[in-house]
Amino acid sequence: MLKRPFFALSGYWLAGMLASTSLMASDETMDQAAQSVEAQQVQSELQQQIDRADEATREQLEELRQLEQETRQMSASNAALSSRLASEAERQQRLAQALDTLSDTRAALPVIEQDMAEQLTRWIESDLPFLRAERLARVEGAEASTQESAERIAELLEAWRAELAYGRQVDSWRGRLQRDGGAPREVDYLRIGRIGLYYLTPDGREGGVWDQQRGEWLALEERARREVRNGLRIADDQRTPELLQLPLSITATGAPQ
Repeated sequence: MLKRPFFALSGYWLAGMLASTSLMASDETMDQAAQSVEAQQVQSELQQQIDRADEATREQLEELRQLEQETRQMSASNAALSSRLASEAERQQRLAQALDTLSDTRAALPVIEQDMAEQLTRWIESDLPFLRAERLARVEGAEASTQESAERIAELLEAWRAELAYGRQVDSWRGRLQRDGGAPREVDYLRIGRIGLYYLTPDGREGGVWDQQRGEWLALEERARREVRNGLRIADDQRTPELLQLPLSITATGAPQ
């Protein structure tokens, strides 16, 4: 029997190994090509998303800049309106605390009490006409109290603090409105601090803003009425707080004195 040389058998084995390796390399190359195509598609889709996001971001930044500017203007106006009231309340509080420690000034308490009540009454009467009866009743209740003057002064200070709080609140309520001698009707009121007072009829077809300088209600257009409706929802915790684009009732120069 002839025996094939060892080197010949080895050659066949080597050729088989090379063929197998070539097939494996070909499969790997195809996989890499497929992955490359898929990666390019993903990259293209990602780039499109980035382009759309960039455009949306630019628009949002521009809107944010405008909102920030309007917010700063409103904050400055509100600060100017409330600073005088805040200073007066602090002065009255310091005075009341000092008087409690000085027995020889007890005789002056009735005069101080009367002065505080008169100032607060004048402030309410010259302020925006919201909840006026309720606010005046708070002052009158303190004056009519049967307690000592020091206790009545403390109640008046609480009334001052309540007035201060109005400047930091957004409030809404339903009440009656009478205009131009017509019959009273129910409306929804919206108050924004001490700078804006508005009303809206339940059907949303009529609304107004109080003009402090003229002392009258001015009609609102449809866009402003929608903003008032949004403000009412914010006040009722039915909508996330946002900047409302509404005309103001009062300016810094028209603040109550």
